[in-house]
Amino acid sequence: MSSALTYALVAALGNVAGALAVSNGTVRGLVLIEHTVAFGAGFMLTVALTEILPEAFARSGPGAPWLLLGGYLAVHLTQHTVTPHFHFGEETHPVRPGAGTAALVGLLLHTVFDGVAIASAFLVGPALGVMVFLAILIHKLPEGVTIASLMMAAGRSPRAAVGSAALLGAATVAGVLLTDSIGLLARHGLAVAGGVTLYVAASNLVPEFQGKSGWRLPTAFFLGVGASLLTKTLLGRLG
Repeated sequence: MSSALTYALVAALGNVAGALAVSNGTVRGLVLIEHTVAFGAGFMLTVALTEILPEAFARSGPGAPWLLLGGYLAVHLTQHTVTPHFHFGEETHPVRPGAGTAALVGLLLHTVFDGVAIASAFLVGPALGVMVFLAILIHKLPEGVTIASLMMAAGRSPRAAVGSAALLGAATVAGVLLTDSIGLLARHGLAVAGGVTLYVAASNLVPEFQGKSGWRLPTAFFLGVGASLLTKTLLGRLG
């Protein structure tokens, strides 16, 4: 529990770091985050398919496919059905005043299950816990950029933008605490979180760069895949 909570707190700081890049107008940071989206998509997709899903099926049995589907559909509902304006990355155009709040509400479910994923993975073992943590940490930066830029595009102050990112980070920590206190979530949370993670990687992050020209972003994506496999190998050797 203590390890999962510590890692969740570090991941939460990623949300704040991304928001600070927006509120401070750090252009170089935003360019780096664009490549982080692609790299993170490759890393997260690999972890979801090769690490989370097999363990989810082992823990939840025949109910795992339905829990995975439920997690996937829940994120689509909150981020792209109920929320009218949402995409990962910096928002550069003015939006209606309520768009930032709607996106924040839509992201809260997702970030809670970030925490559930970290906690559930550590219940399986430290190696899986670290893998899931890294996958979540990498996409926390663009997530912070997303909510902060949306808030500012909707007319909110930089302080409110950073505060919104901090709230997302707090939701991740809450996900760890909920997993520790609810037995059903501790057993089956990994399956639901697997669906959430798969959606974020394949349906949120990949579309952000796949239509852009050039070779740098696709290269970053495949480097993310390779980095995930390398990390697994290194963790295995470290025991």
